[in-house]
Amino acid sequence: MNFFLKALLKKQMKGVPEAEIEKFLAIVEKNPDFFKQVAEEAQTKIQAGMGQQEAVMAVLQDKQTDLAKVMGK
Repeated sequence: MNFFLKALLKKQMKGVPEAEIEKFLAIVEKNPDFFKQVAEEAQTKIQAGMGQQEAVMAVLQDKQTDLAKVMGK
C-alpha cells in the first residue's frame, strides 16, 4: 500500500491504537478487491444523498458475511 494512502487512513482513524491500524491495513492489503467494492458501493449511496459514515455502515452491514471472512472470523 502506498505511503500516502497509509497516511490518509491513519489520519481518518485518529484515536485508534497503532497496532489496530496496522492490523487493519494488513487486511486491506490482502483483500483490495473487497474493499474497493465496498468503497464503490458506498460512493453510490453517498451520491444518492446518504451520509458518508451511514453509507459505509450500510454497505458493510449488507456484506457482513463477506466481511467476517475477510477479517478471519
